Amino acid sequence: MNQPYDVIIRHAKVFDGGPEPLSEDVAIADGKIVRRAASLEKVSGAREIDARGQWLMPGLFDIHTHYDLELELSPHLPESTRHGTTSVVIANCSLGLAFGAQRRGGYDPIVDCYARVENLPKAVLHKIADKVGWNTPAEYLAHLEQANLGPNVVPLFPHSMLRIEVMGFDDSIRRDPTADELARMCQLLEQALDLGYAGLSTDALPFHYLANQPHTDKVIPTQYAKYAELRALTEVLRRRDAVWQATPAKDSTLTVLRSFLLTSGRLFGKPLKTTVVAAMDVHSSRKILPLARLLAWLMNSRLLQGRFHLQALAAPFKVWSDGAVTPLAEEIPELRALNEIDSEDREGRARLLRNPEFIARFKAMWMKGKRGFGLARIKRLLRLEDYAFNRALADMWVERCPLAGWEGRSFQSLFERVCAINRGEINDFLEGEQALVARDFFWISDEADFVIQLLRSFDLALSWSTVSANRNPKTVRRLLMDPNLLPGFNDSGAHLTNMAFYDCNLRALKLAAEGGDRDVAYMVRRLTRDAAEVFGVAGGQIEVGDQADLILVDPERLALYDGEANVQRRHRVEFDHEQLVNRSDTVVPMVMIGGHVIWENDQFCAQAGQVPFGRLRRAQSARVPATEDA
Repeated sequence: MNQPYDVIIRHAKVFDGGPEPLSEDVAIADGKIVRRAASLEKVSGAREIDARGQWLMPGLFDIHTHYDLELELSPHLPESTRHGTTSVVIANCSLGLAFGAQRRGGYDPIVDCYARVENLPKAVLHKIADKVGWNTPAEYLAHLEQANLGPNVVPLFPHSMLRIEVMGFDDSIRRDPTADELARMCQLLEQALDLGYAGLSTDALPFHYLANQPHTDKVIPTQYAKYAELRALTEVLRRRDAVWQATPAKDSTLTVLRSFLLTSGRLFGKPLKTTVVAAMDVHSSRKILPLARLLAWLMNSRLLQGRFHLQALAAPFKVWSDGAVTPLAEEIPELRALNEIDSEDREGRARLLRNPEFIARFKAMWMKGKRGFGLARIKRLLRLEDYAFNRALADMWVERCPLAGWEGRSFQSLFERVCAINRGEINDFLEGEQALVARDFFWISDEADFVIQLLRSFDLALSWSTVSANRNPKTVRRLLMDPNLLPGFNDSGAHLTNMAFYDCNLRALKLAAEGGDRDVAYMVRRLTRDAAEVFGVAGGQIEVGDQADLILVDPERLALYDGEANVQRRHRVEFDHEQLVNRSDTVVPMVMIGGHVIWENDQFCAQAGQVPFGRLRRAQSARVPATEDA
């Protein structure tokens, strides 16, 4: 035989959905898998890749991203591609670009919705909104089909933007839709599913606020939808076997239960595919995880017959914050008040931090449950607090600070040091420390005063981090291996300087590998075939005839890889802004998308971002050909 192969990958340990890996050669031609065999013959002209000692698997899915924005500036998505991600799900949390910029009535929804929800600088958002040249969901998909994609892109239909389109921005955050408006929303959703959108994304997390005046005290439009609206929209999804991507209303157990019962085939005649963000072991409120796992078990039980998938994060939930600007702050009114002020307005934050009434409220919030005796104290001691935000100074660490000597120290150690300086007990001052404490920190009497003064003195120049959830790797592994949970949640493309989870699929593989090849095989299937099935798209496997989206993983390098130690700050030219990223170099020797190698030997090929590698992944239930509009 002398078939015209382009590439032959030899001697790999192949993981592709089965319970055990196979030792095989894989041949690729014209962007597709054309043969698999224990040993393939040599073919003249074919490139041979010796993958001895390496794992070969389908490219991995990132099932929760906000890459809608970065696709307009850097479509090869380098911070995910380098880690073996070859398919990304976009337009999560009800936000997306399906209707273009929607700049009407003085509103700028891309900027107004994304700035605080995803902690993206307004300058970057304005740059993206200015580039938008489409107005309809069909035009958006046509635009993506012409983009120089790196990974494949799976679009969801964003509910906040749908509400804005049908009701107008003002009314979308003030009232329920009329019967005609709800019918129009259902019609637009049906048309979007015809075009190939994978489903609908909504959001109910109480952290997600608007960034435009005078609406900074209001949440994004999707959160004003009541049960009747959600039921009408999800009935469209149920009929079409499309997916509902959602987030829970953290503060209302009954609301969460009622909403997610919509997944039930027993109650509604047919199961509704539902994915929910996210199952994490929250340190300050340990009740959340058991309730989440109970919810997932109940929804998928024989009693309810649902198709319910809680998404799981394969890493400690470590968040970096710039002063008071942090996604964790939005759940607490006193911290949210600081976030409502534009990031460029330092004087506005300074005025608020000098306001006696605000100081009193801040101190009461910060010290709640930390002293005295009462219900708040008991809840804190038992780790049953209402906040996911962890207010323990010992768990908050200075990453960057104008006073360099304070970097790498916990807030607790610095608080104690400042108190000791004020008592005259320290003489070995760090450079600049004595003058700073004498000028700014001389007045503090408790830890709340200390935090207020940190924010006053340094504002956004203070970068600090904390781990709010998933502190125990054994617990994280149990979550990832739970069949009711779906790994692959990375939140890529959001929170430029607040989070770095781009490598979480690799972290999931590393944790799975602790149980041997069978657990690795299970995790590969969950990150590939199962993800493709949930979102109703092709991909996630390497059967003959499939698009050749393949990655190699070096298991020895993976075992040594420490994602937490490989977080870096990099200046992204595309954003003209810093970004927290991960570097897993040497762990993934090769990434192939569409039969072409985009990443190899720790560098991108010259064509990355210049020509398309991946493609738009329309849902397999789409009814309108790619060239037609709805």
